[in-house]
Amino acid sequence: MFPFRFSKASDEQAALSAAASGARYVAGGTTLVDLMRETVERPEAVVDINALPYRDIDVQPGRLRVGSLVRMAEIAAHPGVREQFPMIKQALELSASAQLRNSASIGGNLLQRTRCLYFRDVTAACNRRTPGAGCAAIGGRNRTHAILGTSDSCAATHASDVAVALTALDATVIARDSNGESRIALSEFYLRPGTTPDRENTLRPGELITAVEVTVGPEARRSGYLKVRDRESYEFALTSAAVALDIAGGRIRTARVAVGGVGTVPWRLQSVERALAGQAPSAELWRTAAAIAADGAQPLSENGFKVELIKRTVERQLSTIGALP
Repeated sequence: MFPFRFSKASDEQAALSAAASGARYVAGGTTLVDLMRETVERPEAVVDINALPYRDIDVQPGRLRVGSLVRMAEIAAHPGVREQFPMIKQALELSASAQLRNSASIGGNLLQRTRCLYFRDVTAACNRRTPGAGCAAIGGRNRTHAILGTSDSCAATHASDVAVALTALDATVIARDSNGESRIALSEFYLRPGTTPDRENTLRPGELITAVEVTVGPEARRSGYLKVRDRESYEFALTSAAVALDIAGGRIRTARVAVGGVGTVPWRLQSVERALAGQAPSAELWRTAAAIAADGAQPLSENGFKVELIKRTVERQLSTIGALP
């Protein structure tokens, strides 16, 4: 590792002041510390923000608000989250090992960086790490890479599981800097790579996530998260599907569907949602709606299997959630 300055912020203003001077925020450290150890990230200063008061889980009629420093394990274990948002609970529990879930904050999870092997290899060409260097994955080993939202500059897959569930539920990120508070829809928070893959989200330098909010809809209780991976534990998704359905009177009133493991950002399937709305649940409906889940996909040399796999993943999860009482 390399030398850097370390400090602890006693309050929000101290954290913002440190960031204005170029410091990076650290909470659980499960991403940043790894990247610093591998010299992928080399901040000159790091500020510990664990003393900040962003640790509440507030479940109200019509709204869930989670402070950005709440640990993943705490959220998954919260009775209100387990009852009203099974999709979020499942995505968190499938995200990582128990040790990591006990350490990682929800804010840090949303900001975790890609698991692309070329991004983490400082000897390899990576536009996300070094703008203009090229993308070794385009013509290299790309089995785990994205098929949706890619560009000639980057095909790295977004790593977060819970971000997929939160995208399906139209979550909002609450952030703060010296100019005050801002609210950002999670669907607009993440940026596709385009020609600037080093810009991964819309946060301004020094801006601090303070909370995440989710509106409670009738579909949230009938929801779930399915993760398909090479091995059962501690592995990133090849594909995943977050599905929430509001079914009443034998018809689907509202559908929310997002997928992971296949996009450069958490990928909302609005075309699938439209195909489901107003329809009577059936095996045929799940099959026909899932058939368009990969529309627009641009597979690379080794990940073409994801086109069919994401369709099957969505169909399976639609069938599972549609069968819930």
